[in-house]
Amino acid sequence: MPNYETLSESLSDRIEYERRTGTFVKTGFSNDSVTRRRDIAADKASVWRPPFVHDTDKIMHCPYYNRYSDKTQVFSLLRNDDVTRRSLHVQLVSRIARTIGSALHLNLDLIEAIALGHDIGHPPFAHTGETYLNELYRQHAGRFFSHNIHSVRVLDGIFPYNISLQTLSGIAGHNGEIELEEYHPVPLDSFEEFDRQIERCYVDRPFANKIQPSTLEGAVVRISDIIAYLGKDRQDAARVKIVEENAFVNEGIGSINAEIINNLVVNIIENSYGKPYIKLDTAHFKALRTSKRDNYCMIYESTATRAKLDLTVKPMMAEIYDQLLEDLRLGRTYSPIFTHHIDYVNQTYYKRDTPYEKTEPNQMVVDYIASMTDDYFVDLHHFLFPDSRYRVEYKGYFD
Repeated sequence: MPNYETLSESLSDRIEYERRTGTFVKTGFSNDSVTRRRDIAADKASVWRPPFVHDTDKIMHCPYYNRYSDKTQVFSLLRNDDVTRRSLHVQLVSRIARTIGSALHLNLDLIEAIALGHDIGHPPFAHTGETYLNELYRQHAGRFFSHNIHSVRVLDGIFPYNISLQTLSGIAGHNGEIELEEYHPVPLDSFEEFDRQIERCYVDRPFANKIQPSTLEGAVVRISDIIAYLGKDRQDAARVKIVEENAFVNEGIGSINAEIINNLVVNIIENSYGKPYIKLDTAHFKALRTSKRDNYCMIYESTATRAKLDLTVKPMMAEIYDQLLEDLRLGRTYSPIFTHHIDYVNQTYYKRDTPYEKTEPNQMVVDYIASMTDDYFVDLHHFLFPDSRYRVEYKGYFD
């Protein structure tokens, strides 16, 4: 029987009273303290369009935002509209984070911007595709690829949108693979310091997992990222018959998606209200960590999840990378990296300090591959290598 926890009566009464009287602790990030790289008139806040609404609008209208809809969340090579794609995932993160943020009186516009932008740099084929791309970038350029850092690059480099430091910091620090019992924002004073942190991630990959958000809003998105995928991935795994629906043990926060979301959200609100940090109690944190480990053992590290990708997508990505890099170096302007990527990126009217085509060639290849959807990747490979022995086979609805 599902068990749905509720807020304590004392905290419920306190929240209701403080909302009614306006006496709650103002822990949310102030719109007046927003920091941007450039002072641009069009980015000035107004009474109807606060600063972080500007960020959300830019993110949602970024050309790469559309591509969330055909990027694998966990399960690749499936024709199944019931399995989560990255587009749904970022919406779930936003919804969960906004629920928490509303109860804690945080800045909901900042939460939404971070949540909707946090995976925009994610490559095709989920974290497996990220692993392949990181290996190739390391091999060719001696640099590392991390999707959270590349999400920053998309919104601050490939498309120089003048996104706020607070939103970019939340995106860089969102890594949902690293869970903490308490999330304490780490103040960030300038873009100069932020840029140093981002550059370090390219040469020191573990550092990409150590960056912390600079705001409580970013911390809420970070824990909401885990909450959003923990139970949903179990739901999807059962739908594609990798596990049975009843395969997971209730570690103390529930075993199904609705329970897990409810119980973790309630516990975070109970332990974080009015405080300058985001916290789970020890029992819920241990249950979260154990449940996440169960997901790794039964889903993410499953042979069925990755075997086909290792045999097909991995060598295909290597072939694509080498071909595109050669096309750039030889100036083959008919190549898709020119016609589908460089020309596409240059359509944006945002001012650049340096023309995009002056970017280091390996970085441009990485930018292009990371931007691809799963289906586009497969089609591009077939276009470049029509006689290749590598072919992916999708599992259809009736297979």
